[in-house]
Parts: sequence; C-alpha cells; structure tokens
Amino acid sequence: MTEILEQIKMKPDESFFIGVFQDTIDKSIWHYHQEYELSFITEGTGKRIVGDSIEEFYPGDLIFIGPRLPHVWIPENPEINFSSGRTLESVYMLFNETIVPPPLISLPEFTQVRKAMLLSERGIKITGDTLMEVSEIMLQLPYLDKFTRLINFYRIMKIIGGSNSLEMLASEDYMKTRFESKNERIIKIHEYLMKNYREDIDLNSIAGLVNMAPGSVCRFFKTLTGTTIFEYVNKIKTDYACKMLMNTDLHITDISYDCGFNNLSHFNKQFKNHCGKTPTEFRKQFEKL
Repeated sequence: MTEILEQIKMKPDESFFIGVFQDTIDKSIWHYHQEYELSFITEGTGKRIVGDSIEEFYPGDLIFIGPRLPHVWIPENPEINFSSGRTLESVYMLFNETIVPPPLISLPEFTQVRKAMLLSERGIKITGDTLMEVSEIMLQLPYLDKFTRLINFYRIMKIIGGSNSLEMLASEDYMKTRFESKNERIIKIHEYLMKNYREDIDLNSIAGLVNMAPGSVCRFFKTLTGTTIFEYVNKIKTDYACKMLMNTDLHITDISYDCGFNNLSHFNKQFKNHCGKTPTEFRKQFEKL
C-alpha cells in the first residue's frame, strides 16, 4: 500500500487531481473548498466532521464531499495510532465542475454521474461492495494513461450514483442554514475567512481581494450579512469549537488554540458572547444530554 501511495503524483495537464494526504494532528483544520473531494482513508482513526455530521473514522472509510461543505478529520494521538508518526493518511481525488460540464452531464448516459454529484452536496459515506469497487479503481489510477484515467473517473462517479450502499452525512436542516450567497465579493470574503480563521485577519488583504478600500469592505460586508467581518470570524471559530467540545476529549485550552484564539480568556469571552455560556458550561450541558 505504501509503495502505491508514494507513486501518486499531481498531473497538472489533467482535469482532476489524485494525490496522497498525510497529516499530523496539529495540521487538521475546519475548512471547505470549491472542489469536489473523494477521500479514501488508508491510515488513522479519529473523528470526522462533515457539516453537522460527526462520526468516528477508520482505515477503509470512503467519503465523497461536494463543494463548499465544511469538513475536517480530527486524528487521534499518533502514539495511540501507529508508529509512522502520522495521524492520518488518505488517497484523495479533487475535481471541479469543468470535468462534468452541463452539456455532458445532461446526456442520458450520465444520469448516474449527475446523481452522484447531487448526493455529494450533503456529503456521503460509501460502504459495502461500492466501497470495494471504487477504492480498487482509485488505487489503480496513478498507473493508467491520461485518457484511461479520465474514463475511470466517470466510471467511479457512475458506480457511486448507482449505488444503494450510501450514507448521507450532513443533515437536511444543516443544508438549509449553511452559508449561501450569490454575491461574488461576499463569497470571496467568506472563503478567505474559512481558510484563514486561525490567523490574524488582515483587512487590507480582504480589501485587495475584492478591490475595495478597507473601510468600504467592512461596511459592505455588514450591509449584506448583518454582521461585521470580525464577528463573522468569531462565529466560524465558535461553531467549530462547539463541535470539538461535543465530540472530542481535547482540553479546552487546546481547542481554543486549534480554533484560532490567541488565549483562553479571549476564547471564553467570545464563546460566551455567541453561545450564552462558557466552553466548560457548554461541554457539561452536552455531557448531561
């Protein structure tokens, strides 16, 4: 397996990317991206969060996630896991909608492919015979020529779309409340904040991203969203912190830093502003439930 993984490399002249993700626990962050992602876990155990779905993950898990769906894999301590020093390893595939343009996906032959893409919007866990079939093809892709690799990509999507052994991840209620906007500037700002919430937010960088003055971008964001940029960043952080408090045994101090807060007192203050209680009170309430 290791030999196969080491040979998977990015092909810049192709329509999708197949690669290997190797992580340590301090690198796992709550994030999303514009691409579709198909991930096959080869090493590691821990908790997986996709939208509002929180489950244990193990080697052999196969997950298909659509664009703009927040997710994170939170590995267990590497000393508990295995001796390689890694806490998570996966073979993954990334692609965007250019590989399935509307004229192509509207063809009757692509009905199952279209269904797979739609199902991925909530995130799906692939199980049973479908898991075995898809993972086997994924591990063969690095050894195929580009055209055959593309054909097998469509084959994978067809298999997923026609499968009855799928488990939906994010709930319908979550999908109704997640971030959505048709304003391109707001989308760019949101994506920047999702990628950088653990760092100091630079208004000049955001302003340059959307071609506006720093003062103007603040007023623009609040007018369209009803909240300031910095309030929104704290919401991203505290939403993630809630999931961590409910579903991990991590110390509250570790959670505060993992969510991008510089110190515990600031984390406690912001968390209480957004949730009405301190992180400790929130965790105790959840444990009682």
